[in-house]
Amino acid sequence: MKKLVVLTGAGISAESGLKTFRDSDGLWEGYNIEDVATPQAWQRNPAMVQQFYNERRKSVLEAKPNAAHYALAQLEEKYQVTIITQNIDDLHERAGSTNVMHLHGIITRSQSSINSELTYPIDGWEIRMDEVCELGSPLRAHVVWFGEDVPMIGPAAQICADADIFMLVGSSLAVYPAAGLISYVRPEIPRYIIDPKIPDVGVRGQLIKIQEKATVGVPTLVDQLLKNQ
Repeated sequence: MKKLVVLTGAGISAESGLKTFRDSDGLWEGYNIEDVATPQAWQRNPAMVQQFYNERRKSVLEAKPNAAHYALAQLEEKYQVTIITQNIDDLHERAGSTNVMHLHGIITRSQSSINSELTYPIDGWEIRMDEVCELGSPLRAHVVWFGEDVPMIGPAAQICADADIFMLVGSSLAVYPAAGLISYVRPEIPRYIIDPKIPDVGVRGQLIKIQEKATVGVPTLVDQLLKNQ
């Protein structure tokens, strides 16, 4: 089976009603990123940060996968698929994809606030401030904040380097280090880019641009790939 690697960004989740991480005004759900998505924000006002992610988690659980998520799951019929997502929701999994790497964590799990490797399932949508990990430290959302390491970036780069086909869906390639992953794909490998606004990827080789929103472009491309295989 050919190895098909898909890098997804906020654009695919936006079509399920989830706000993109950084809107055009620089805010996320009306908040400054620095106030809710940094270790310093947690130190200053952990209750506010906890409430913010509780509300985002509630929105995620109420959202439903869209046609693009379901189409990507179909690819597993004929390809060895790895989805690398910048998104912190679980919509890929709920659509049926079985091999999903979350670069920036996943909001439906909690983690220790002193050891990010200690993660736990969440019962419902809320983490309470009195919930602690096995080390006695408060639990927080299992999400990578600005200023924190992205532990999965090394394995993700290797997966991209081994790809036989690469797809970029719904990402402006504005957030690093994730934005650099496309440069690890071998230049002779076909690279499909699906987005209403095609980003400047700055790489040479086969680039097939599909200037559509994810729910239109992804199902069309998936049908083509399944017929060709």
